Amino acid sequence: MIGNVKDPLIPLIGEWADDLNLWSILLRIGLSVLLSAMIGMERSRKRHSAGLRTFMLISLGGTVAMIADQWLYAQMGSGLYLLSVGAVISTTMIATNSFFISSRNQIRGITTSAGLLVTCFLGISLGAGQYTLTAAVAVAVFFCLNSLPRMEGYLKDRSNHFEVHLELTSSARLREFVTTIRKLGLKIDDIEMNPAYVHSGLSVYSVAISITREELKKYKTHREIINALATLEYVSHIEEI
Repeated sequence: MIGNVKDPLIPLIGEWADDLNLWSILLRIGLSVLLSAMIGMERSRKRHSAGLRTFMLISLGGTVAMIADQWLYAQMGSGLYLLSVGAVISTTMIATNSFFISSRNQIRGITTSAGLLVTCFLGISLGAGQYTLTAAVAVAVFFCLNSLPRMEGYLKDRSNHFEVHLELTSSARLREFVTTIRKLGLKIDDIEMNPAYVHSGLSVYSVAISITREELKKYKTHREIINALATLEYVSHIEEI
């Protein structure tokens, strides 16, 4: 209950769920594990480092921290929710270490990091007995992780700017590649040799490209442009990053 406003799900569950007792604690912990497992399974299917167990433990930690804070408040009248704050800080530190820069200069793990932080808040919300808020957050998270990637992919493929991972048969062919790019109606915004391959003998670059020709903007996707560039004899491999 917040002030005089009771959680709408309490009448459906039972008045006991609004108090801090053995059964409400078990319910909150159970829901915390269940909802975080559903989020964690989505991340695990995509082979992210933070998967099922990580999300479950993050949510469970937030739930237990809030329950303990509520118990301390009831026993000692302390209004400082220190354990919950500690859970958020700890999760933030874990989430910060969950993203990294790949060998292709692509930042990975940001969505997983954000998911961990939201899952901690979800656990804290459940620990506080806010069932409706938790359900709304869970639905929103599921929607963001499962439905938005397709929309995001469509918008990304129609953007006038994109970046590619480029492998050439020889560094001497870079000038020829740049010339071809310009003839196609594309503009190179930035190009740099990928430091991860400096001593490998490969000529590998990260290239930021803008589409300048109106015909390409209207009718060609990134994939079609990249497939056309892949047919160049001196391009060993090219893909969007």
